[in-house]
Amino acid sequence: MLSEPRRRPARTSTPWQATMSQQEDRVSCDGQSVGALEEVLSAALEAYIGVDAEGRVVGWNRAAFETFGYTQDQACGQPVMELIVPARLRAAHRARITRVSGDAGQVERQRLQLVVAHRDGHEFPIEATLTSTDGPDGRRFHVFAHDVTVTVRAQRFAAIEAAVSRGLADASSSKQAAERVVQSLAAGMGWPIVEMWLVDDARQVLVCAARSTTRDVRDFCQPELEYGVGLPGAVQASGRPRWIPDLAADATSLRSRLATRYGLRVAVGVPINSGSVTLGALAVYGEHVEDPEDSLTALLAGVAAHTGQYLERRRAEELAIELARTKDEFLAMVTHELRNPLSIITSTAALFDDELDDLSNEQQRQYLHIITRSAERLTVMTGDLLDLARLETGHLGIDPSAIDLAEVIGQAVHAAGTAAASKHLKLTADLDSTMCLYADADRLRQVADNLLSNAIKYTPAGGTVTVTAHLDGDDRIRWTVADTGIGIPAADRPRLFRRFYRASTALQHRIPGTGLGLVVTRAIIERHHGSISVADHDGPGTTFVITLPVKPPA
Repeated sequence: MLSEPRRRPARTSTPWQATMSQQEDRVSCDGQSVGALEEVLSAALEAYIGVDAEGRVVGWNRAAFETFGYTQDQACGQPVMELIVPARLRAAHRARITRVSGDAGQVERQRLQLVVAHRDGHEFPIEATLTSTDGPDGRRFHVFAHDVTVTVRAQRFAAIEAAVSRGLADASSSKQAAERVVQSLAAGMGWPIVEMWLVDDARQVLVCAARSTTRDVRDFCQPELEYGVGLPGAVQASGRPRWIPDLAADATSLRSRLATRYGLRVAVGVPINSGSVTLGALAVYGEHVEDPEDSLTALLAGVAAHTGQYLERRRAEELAIELARTKDEFLAMVTHELRNPLSIITSTAALFDDELDDLSNEQQRQYLHIITRSAERLTVMTGDLLDLARLETGHLGIDPSAIDLAEVIGQAVHAAGTAAASKHLKLTADLDSTMCLYADADRLRQVADNLLSNAIKYTPAGGTVTVTAHLDGDDRIRWTVADTGIGIPAADRPRLFRRFYRASTALQHRIPGTGLGLVVTRAIIERHHGSISVADHDGPGTTFVITLPVKPPA
């Protein structure tokens, strides 16, 4: 668990000498010296605790003071369990000690490893051996112990690094690799929240690739962050580790203040790098920190470096696969979607030329209408390809100003009325009278036209297309476009916004399309700091849900 690093008393004789100057540097609480043995115990590097049959301290040496923080006067006569064992562990410790306290002189074959508490409250592991002797004053128990924090930490860190290496080696994708890294860290260190954030270059945001939580922290668990926002954003932007010892005092981050609502107190973040490029950030949140800041940061930096190297290799492999797939899909789109309208234009123009003298005015208009409609299809495809090229190069521009979204959507609904009527579709709109926001009216009109065009295209005659847009609170707008058409299978939805992807239902019904419109639509919405998704529902039809902020982020 995360906790503030604590400074333990240095192994020095000064404090002991100050408190023991009047006790003749003795070990036994009753003041009875046992000669050379007493001197040996006093000088021993291991903590010695003598305990009587009632469980009270009767012996306490210099090393015990340095290990637990209590002077001999403070320790002697106290129940040893209440003195140095955390309350939640006392029953378990008693059970373990009982097993080795039967016969005089019995020694457990293996050292006991126990978690104990220092006088200042912090907990730490010790290794101890226990013996018992019978004497004139009854049975006494003798405990020799030393702090093994460094050893346990090294073992734990090694186990975590091994688990991360196994997880990366077995992962079949970047997403699975991210999930296994955060799971290994969460399980190994017991942190309530572990997150891995990766850069989305196309959208210029940080995306949470994987998250492990042990409590309900819905408000805190955002899917995306702007560069520089919160601990992950600050780490990604600076490329340096960051330690937040008190989240409540981190006035620069709303996310830090949200974390305190769930009992989180401290956080650590390190960048995930590949060479000089920062790919993202690894962030952990907890209630307290057991390990020193430098040790914990070193562990996380090592895990992040290993992860960065893996992600870079994996991304190169996935990019090669994606390029091959995109090439195939682009060729398929050109073959089917571009060749078809070009063939129609060519053949219709040839017929028009051959039969021009014999055609009536009405027949000439029909031929021209066929040519125009096919040319318009080519224009839409060309526009989508140009927008895709701008998207790939980061030049899909947004020119925002104060607009009324109700007016923009209303114009799009009116323009789509003719196409809807030609298929005998019922087109309805339920809009707030005014929805003012700061946005690019032309780009949002492009979104409205694209979604309405798809809804009309994929809805059979007699169906319904419904558009709604309302203020959702004071800071955002919720906009939906729903139809009663052929629908999108659940298995296709995760890939719906992929370039050139066509849903299986569209292919089965042989409905033309490029698979680019939704890609461009999402890019426009996200440039406005909004989101678009497909609502999950049973039965026919599709509902797209868009949320847009009324004001741009600060």
